[in-house]
Amino acid sequence: MSSSLLTNSSAMTALQTLRNVSSQLATTQNRISTGQRVSTASDNAAYWSIATSMRADNAALSAVSDSLGLSAATVDTEYTALTAVVGDQTGGLTKLQALLVEAKTAGIDRTKIQADITQIQQQMKGTADAATFNGVNWLSATATTPATFNLVSSFSRVGGTPTIGSITLTIANYSLYTSTQTGILDKVSGTASINTINISALTDSAADQTTLDGYIAQVTTALNSVASAAADLGAVKNRLSTNTEFVKTLMDSVDRGVGQLVDADMNAESTRLQALQTQQQLGVQALSIANQNSQSILSLFK
Repeated sequence: MSSSLLTNSSAMTALQTLRNVSSQLATTQNRISTGQRVSTASDNAAYWSIATSMRADNAALSAVSDSLGLSAATVDTEYTALTAVVGDQTGGLTKLQALLVEAKTAGIDRTKIQADITQIQQQMKGTADAATFNGVNWLSATATTPATFNLVSSFSRVGGTPTIGSITLTIANYSLYTSTQTGILDKVSGTASINTINISALTDSAADQTTLDGYIAQVTTALNSVASAAADLGAVKNRLSTNTEFVKTLMDSVDRGVGQLVDADMNAESTRLQALQTQQQLGVQALSIANQNSQSILSLFK
């Protein structure tokens, strides 16, 4: 094999091989350090573009998940308060109804019954006033309370266009008290509202018994209205819970999809790293051997 002082083919070949190995080694080290085989558009433009879009969707889904959590907490606060106002045998409208029925008994002390009624009226008003979450209160509405309230419910992408789903609630359906006294419990029907019923002065007369019957009917109607409102919010609560779980599942699915597109196989990359490091060492030795040819030519002139 001929030797040349100007062109060392063996050294050039060894150097080219070493460069290729070093390039592959840099790529492998980058994959191991980032955990991704596609971390930039130059790695794979198609996969990088898809993954970027999917990550953007997941960011939107994360925001939707947060909004769903806020919506669920708001609904849960109002639902819990409505359920308390519906009450049971110990309080709320259910107890109020029972007390009014009891008040129809001839000779009963209605003043004492009124004391219990007053406590229930105050308890229901306090419950409604306390049903506030993040500044929102549907049960005790003021002049600034909006007529409707939109709850974020879902996120979808149709034809590349993101769409946010929502649930619109009419606040009047849940308002127990309002600044204009048009709520379920402060609206006057006949001579009084649920909030102002007072039987302490009533007697066993036919007229007062008729008044009691009117109060009982009024409370029964209010009880049905509040129970219906609570049932409606209960359904909304379940829907939000279902959508929250779906969004979380969808986010996990998107994460897995992105991973399949861009994540590196760490076991394979680790094995490849060791192989390339060995090749690099061999390449350095090959280049060293090739360079010794020039030294051999020089020795001929000594």
